Amino acid sequence: MKLYYHPLSGHAHRAHLFLSLAGVNHELVEVDLAAQQHKTPEFLALNAFGEIPILDDDGVIIPDSNAILVYIARKIGPSHWLPTDPIEEAKVQRWLSVAAGKIAYGACAARLITVFNAPFDPLEVIGRAHDALGVIDQVLEWNRWIAGTDEPTIADVALYSYIERAPEGNVNTSVYTAVGSWLRRIETLPGFVPFRRTAAGLEATL
Repeated sequence: MKLYYHPLSGHAHRAHLFLSLAGVNHELVEVDLAAQQHKTPEFLALNAFGEIPILDDDGVIIPDSNAILVYIARKIGPSHWLPTDPIEEAKVQRWLSVAAGKIAYGACAARLITVFNAPFDPLEVIGRAHDALGVIDQVLEWNRWIAGTDEPTIADVALYSYIERAPEGNVNTSVYTAVGSWLRRIETLPGFVPFRRTAAGLEATL
């Protein structure tokens, strides 16, 4: 398998992280975003939206980070990563939607301002980030894993990267103690790979 990625992309990291946690052999192919490599005809043939990550599984092309998580979870067979029980699977899917929505337009967007100079309103996106983190922290006060399962799922993987690096977007996560404990639990899982850090936002003062 090949994963087209960029080391500073949280979407790419979540795909890389899950491939590693699941023990799936893969090759990382770095896409040069600064050189607009993701806008070339060759890349757009893989993903017409011009976005990373993309998984190439021997010619089967899977764009989108959450789609990659689902594909890999099904590919490796029944496991705790994506439960087959309808209620548990629905809970996982709910949090995948949170990752693609509230996290993407909150913590992710805030980080895009400081790391990639994105033209978002900092107060707006930081506020969204705190709204989402407050809810997630409450859920994790009563659950070891975000979907309420006994073991981690792809929902935890989908949420991890942008929440862990939220301080780079000037989002102070120190007040969310349950979130902090959950992040550390993920980081102790076999096969964990860290998300590359940058000296941006609150991280620039450390």
